[in-house]
Amino acid sequence: MTQSRSGIKALQLNMNVQGHLFIIHPTLLWDEQDVILVDTGLPGQLELIRAAFEEASVPFENLTKIIVTHQDMDHIGSLPDLAQTFGDKVQVLAHEIGVPYITGELPLVKSKKLAQPVKVDVTLKDGDVLPYAGGIQVIFTPGHTPDHISLYHIPSKTLITGDALTATDGVLQSFNPAYTPDPDTARQSVKKLQALDVETAIVYHGGVCTEHLQERLQEIVQAAPAENA
Repeated sequence: MTQSRSGIKALQLNMNVQGHLFIIHPTLLWDEQDVILVDTGLPGQLELIRAAFEEASVPFENLTKIIVTHQDMDHIGSLPDLAQTFGDKVQVLAHEIGVPYITGELPLVKSKKLAQPVKVDVTLKDGDVLPYAGGIQVIFTPGHTPDHISLYHIPSKTLITGDALTATDGVLQSFNPAYTPDPDTARQSVKKLQALDVETAIVYHGGVCTEHLQERLQEIVQAAPAENA
């Protein structure tokens, strides 16, 4: 398949949060039938997302699916706006544990507030392989939140980490312990990612990493107990 027919790209959203620059990297995947956005940034970012699609040369109006990696507000914040804009044209996919948080039935784990309700059309579980963009594997990676998933794009060997990992200057780093309530589980989730053949990682807080990924995963797993002692 050519890049024009099927592909994956890390987007970059530069947001102003209380006077500070806040950068995130949602992921865009597409094939001839679907355009998929992974995570949606903070509330109020609809036009910024639209501009990022334009920069990626993918028509915003072609969006058909949104996959949520987890319930944190910087990942689901603009989901209600997107759902309202696209209506039934767009399906929302999330891990089964995350559904009651996204639909506003339970308060979000960290903020203790109810999210603006959005219907989840497809519930995901560990090991699911979604038949989009050549195949996307769902990996259940809790710890940062109870519902956290990472995604593995099979054709490009790309790992979409969500917040299971971070990155600095293109170097893969461990999860942020300040925002990870269950570091022991998060560490086991990172260990789980070592089984994948990863050539590229798209890290929500950090961007694209391509160098020494397996070595970094091993170092992160080994270093985590001391970091979180």
